Amino acid sequence: MNVAAILAQKGRDVITIAPTASLIEASHVLAEHRIGAVVVTGAGGQLAGVFSERDLARAISRDGAGVLDQPVSSVMSRSLVTASASTHIDTVMELMTEKRVRHIIIVDEGELAGFVSIGDVVKRKIESAEAEAGALKAYIETA
Repeated sequence: MNVAAILAQKGRDVITIAPTASLIEASHVLAEHRIGAVVVTGAGGQLAGVFSERDLARAISRDGAGVLDQPVSSVMSRSLVTASASTHIDTVMELMTEKRVRHIIIVDEGELAGFVSIGDVVKRKIESAEAEAGALKAYIETA
């Protein structure tokens, strides 16, 4: 199974935010869309980073509530971890583990094509394992 299969199920819509948005604005976006992270894009949709609930929690813990007026760019993760829709989900899991990230930006032909979380990947791995177990059980029962 590859990333395209995940995107086919969950959709390719990606919530983005400008690096100049305040942390309070970003927290409202996360809450409104019931998501844990958002892609940060600059002028012309250029990828700038990823902002997550963890970034927000760390900023507040470190600097207090006054940090909420600061821009997303002050706390976002700038090292972008990307994959393509053709990337196998095992490779995505390896990337997430190696880079210690919970979200991967999907880019195809230089364009933002999706955003995949560890939860998305694990869900599909479990579905795949259950389908394989069911097929093996059916095979054994007919033998």
